[in-house]
Amino acid sequence: MKWALKLGQLAGIAVYVHVTFGLLLAWIAMVAWQAEQSVAAVIVAIAFILALFGCIVLHELGHALTARRYGIQTRDITLLPIGGLARLERMPEKPQQELLVALAGPAVNLAIAVLLGGALYLTGSWDSEAGMSAMAGPFVQRLVAVNVIIMVFNLLPAFPMDGGRALRAILASRMDYVAATQVAANVGQAMALFFALIGLLANPFLLFIALFVWIGAAAESGMVQVKAALGGIPVARAMLTNFKTVSPEDRLSHAVGLTLAGSQKDFPVLDRGALRGLLTQEGLLSGLASEGEAGRVASVVEGEAPTADSHEMLEGVLSRFEGSSSRTIPVTHDGALVGLLTMENVGEFLKIEAALHDPNQGTRSWAQLLRS
Repeated sequence: MKWALKLGQLAGIAVYVHVTFGLLLAWIAMVAWQAEQSVAAVIVAIAFILALFGCIVLHELGHALTARRYGIQTRDITLLPIGGLARLERMPEKPQQELLVALAGPAVNLAIAVLLGGALYLTGSWDSEAGMSAMAGPFVQRLVAVNVIIMVFNLLPAFPMDGGRALRAILASRMDYVAATQVAANVGQAMALFFALIGLLANPFLLFIALFVWIGAAAESGMVQVKAALGGIPVARAMLTNFKTVSPEDRLSHAVGLTLAGSQKDFPVLDRGALRGLLTQEGLLSGLASEGEAGRVASVVEGEAPTADSHEMLEGVLSRFEGSSSRTIPVTHDGALVGLLTMENVGEFLKIEAALHDPNQGTRSWAQLLRS
């Protein structure tokens, strides 16, 4: 994810924090200072936020480790001002597995609340007057309350929260996966409207949550429909076969000429016929800014670009776009480059398939679903 700084690794999974997280800390510090005019109060407020986000990391780790049990790796965990995000390579195909992965995060928050609350109770440190408040009271007791809140909030049946995925998994055990996703997405968007109404009447922050839930539900539904439409279709049927390549020794001016002469944005880099990586549009612009048109392609080539085999199924290859900054995936067969796969071309392929098989849906914008 752009604008994210790596904090380290946990259980072999890279943990990042988005730079906007600093804005949250600054805002918390300002509010604490205005309330109490005390450096100690600011330190406690920031420490509480850091402890809270530590619990969120453990929440996301719960998803990641449960998914790992089913052979699904996690690309990374990123902390955002609104929470955390564990990027799984894919969701489990079996509803029972998806249900367990979805519930693992809230289960971690429940475990944290029980352990901390139990420790306070057994040591006689529980403040009965403060109760379960996330806003006031002893530090650890507030942490117990906020973990309960995180658990309950995430269990709401709305995509992209855990409750929405759990609902989809339960429905998918009784009906078609696409239909189950659509039902769960509809429930999520209904909840988004409810959040928006409450936000207008009481808490404006809920308007932001409503927008987040509405977009997440629509995106999940759209992506599942796209994957269903691509089921059983090999990459070879949708890939571009008319494309240009560059070599590591080519000057950047050559790539500029190819870019201006056509619509291709990213170029495979071939060294004596062997694929060495991808020259992305971003890489080209970066190279032009630092080295000028006389610079070499070798200095800006992206060597870790994902690839696909022409016989692979489109449904499985789509997820590789999520883990790459590139819009283009080189397609090979028996070690030779045979095509390029782009999200735009997949969108065009879907529109053509829709027109061929259902004339009434020929104008449907599958490309919009792919971009959502």
